[in-house]
Amino acid sequence: MHDVVDFRSDTLTLPTPAMREAMARADVGDDVWEEDPTVKRLEEQAARRLGKEAALFVSSGTQGNLISVMALTRPGQEIIVDADSHVFNYEVAGAARLGGVQTLPLKTERGFLGPEQVRAHIRPSNVHLAVTGLVCVENTHNRHGGTCCTPAEIEAVAAVAHEAHIPVHLDGARIFNAAVALGRPAAEFARHVDSVTFCLSKGLGAPVGSLICGSPELIARARGIRKMLGGGMRQVGVLAAAGLVALDTMVDRLAEDHTNCRRLAEGLAKLPRIRLDLAIVQTNIVIFHVDRAGGAAELVSGCLARKVKIHAIGPSSIRCVTHKDVDGDDIDRALEAFREITAAW
Repeated sequence: MHDVVDFRSDTLTLPTPAMREAMARADVGDDVWEEDPTVKRLEEQAARRLGKEAALFVSSGTQGNLISVMALTRPGQEIIVDADSHVFNYEVAGAARLGGVQTLPLKTERGFLGPEQVRAHIRPSNVHLAVTGLVCVENTHNRHGGTCCTPAEIEAVAAVAHEAHIPVHLDGARIFNAAVALGRPAAEFARHVDSVTFCLSKGLGAPVGSLICGSPELIARARGIRKMLGGGMRQVGVLAAAGLVALDTMVDRLAEDHTNCRRLAEGLAKLPRIRLDLAIVQTNIVIFHVDRAGGAAELVSGCLARKVKIHAIGPSSIRCVTHKDVDGDDIDRALEAFREITAAW
């Protein structure tokens, strides 16, 4: 029984006992000198799981995306992104401020760029224009409610970009959610991109860290950029150890989060003044809209009073995320809280 049920994010998970044990026993060294054996094991396993030759352990998904952008572009170039992407909305304009590149945000229906859309926005050679330097895709898609795009969809976008000699970066913060939801190996999603990041600290439940995966040449550049950004870490095997446990034990159980999220979404859809599209609830995120002035704020405060934490992402929108520290009983408690509050509407 959880005292508080927290749906604000899957970053709020606590490390498992196995993770804590592995952290306490981790064999460590100085990772800036590339001498931490536990980090090396994590990087090797991450690269293998994503079908790449090399990987780099970084502190966060935001850092991983920024390093990837900087490693694949030159200052003054332009990157093509979805207008709702994490890179564009939630990374403090790092690509512009630190990478020196501008973003071209394009509106999409599901959060996923289409090949013809990318083709239409690759800049022609012109003295007035920034050169297109990178295409970024995101899977699963955060702001579109955890939707997944298929490996074939990523391949189609990558083919257009590569035809124009433009690299592709995959923000795969929750790529294992997509892999589990669609029943495909994670490596299939990354096969046709030049770099891919994924988070250990979201659905996989580790306390800290993300991985960048790509070619040895890319990872060598990324390592230097990580150091420049202040991301060089020393005896960080104590964190990498938890990441190894996460990759070994926490991937397949993501299906439980998806099942719980679906139950939550179906229960919410029955409530008055609540609007959501069940067709896009594919993984562990549900975004719903409240058709009542001030209703989202009422739900946040009312749920908090009932020891259920939720997060408003707009004046009338709420995002709920399921994770390993939310079980079936917690879904029932949350739905009861929602029913009590909306009954007065």
